[in-house]
Amino acid sequence: MTDQAGTGGDIGRRLALRRDQLGLTAPEAAERAGVDPGYLRYVEEQPGASPGPGFLQRLAEALDTTVSRLRGGDAGVPPGAGRAARNPVLTELDPAECRALLADHGIGRIAVAAAQGPAIIPVNYDVVDGTVVFRTAPGTAPALAADSVVAFEVDRIDDALSQGWSVNITGSATRVTDPEDVRRLVAAAHTAPWAGGEREEWVRVDPVLITGRRVTAA
Repeated sequence: MTDQAGTGGDIGRRLALRRDQLGLTAPEAAERAGVDPGYLRYVEEQPGASPGPGFLQRLAEALDTTVSRLRGGDAGVPPGAGRAARNPVLTELDPAECRALLADHGIGRIAVAAAQGPAIIPVNYDVVDGTVVFRTAPGTAPALAADSVVAFEVDRIDDALSQGWSVNITGSATRVTDPEDVRRLVAAAHTAPWAGGEREEWVRVDPVLITGRRVTAA
């Protein structure tokens, strides 16, 4: 885990998030971009920082992104809105590659049987000991996953390259009730649930079937 900042302005947070995605510390990103590491840290941490276009362009190139994205130009844009590649290639992923893509954290979608019918709900998830775990609150839709067979899906889309992947899991979901297990999951969690509130009920999904697909441009 890198030293991702979380107290700066919009540009600073996006810079920190992007280098964290690439596994770079602030000094490493600064060296790659040829900018002053102290100023990069200032931009990441100070809400009032207003870096110039030259600085942002060097950082964008070093972090394999665009100035527009660092400024939040793609915020609110649905993934997959770009055009399909001229010669797309669809490949099936083997279980090992599926697990490698899944074995991190982020937002996934859990499918459950609710009173009004099937429901798909986004959840913050982590992967611990090869299982998908997330926390929720009793009585909520995600909590319905416990003690049932569920489907879980995660994907990533690159609009610029018209490519992406998805991984799908079918497995048994159970509540985590052992206090020591709960403490371990809390310590391992990358973030608290984005939805906020008191969400102290942990659910674990043990994969029984795992499949995935990748779309690339020929």
